[in-house]
Amino acid sequence: MVPNEILKDMSDDTGIAVQWVKENVQPFLPDTHIRGISVGNEILGVTEIGVQQALPGAIKNLYNALNKLQLADKIEVSTPHSAAVFANSFPPSSSTFKEDVLVYLKPILELFSQNKVPFYVNFYPFLVYKGDPEHIDINYALFKSNSGIYDVKTGLHYDNMLDAQIDATYTALEAAGFGDMEVVVSETGWASSGDKDEEGATVENARTYNYNLRKRLFKKKGTPLKPKIPVRAYVFALFNEDLKFGPGSERHFGLFKADGTIAYDIGVTGPKSAAASPSSLSLKDIQARCWSVPYTVVLMACSAVLLLALS
Repeated sequence: MVPNEILKDMSDDTGIAVQWVKENVQPFLPDTHIRGISVGNEILGVTEIGVQQALPGAIKNLYNALNKLQLADKIEVSTPHSAAVFANSFPPSSSTFKEDVLVYLKPILELFSQNKVPFYVNFYPFLVYKGDPEHIDINYALFKSNSGIYDVKTGLHYDNMLDAQIDATYTALEAAGFGDMEVVVSETGWASSGDKDEEGATVENARTYNYNLRKRLFKKKGTPLKPKIPVRAYVFALFNEDLKFGPGSERHFGLFKADGTIAYDIGVTGPKSAAASPSSLSLKDIQARCWSVPYTVVLMACSAVLLLALS
């Protein structure tokens, strides 16, 4: 991932983008299969205005750098967004992007549309539930049996929050003029622990969310609005980030603990586990089956994400 801190410099100078690729990408090829590079993380609607302004230029210069080094046809360039880019997202049919975000988002969407790059967005039903546990059915957030929600405008029924969030994104893209762009969930997950006031942050809920997400993705089904486009999503995170600042939940999103032992079982075993049973998978098995596909260039294992959808 291109760090947020250097986006301004990269936006101003293609040479900086070329140098970054030479130092952070080329030395690891072809031994490492690098599928994509993220330019920053959750920039629009979140970071200070100067960094938001720099994002389109940084992305364009990284494209130029990859072209110059003859890597553009091998490596995808994108940038993941947070829910902060939306002016509103409920019901899904009413979703739009914030006007001040669109100023910087539209040129990015135009470039990605030309290169057939999906719209990457980070969605955390856990955070939505944590923010309003009195009015949100936790079963709706966890893919468990519930009455769901009904979108009056489209006549579509949603039995889980993630599908609704994805369709809200498709609606916003359509309104912005990019209705053909695929949506990919670049981060999603559930905290297995947290502070006392962080409702829902339990091992059982984390296991339930990621296990049910895994089952949902393996079906290769679309959403109510886009039934023919299978949902693709990455789980955040592979390991707990025990040194991370912020609420306690921030340190407990991993499928594995910081020492490599399993945090909870969804059918994936860690490097310190015993011999895997026929019903479980080791990290080596996942790699062999191409389920682990890096969306960004990850230099620290604790930042890794695991693609649970078959590629």
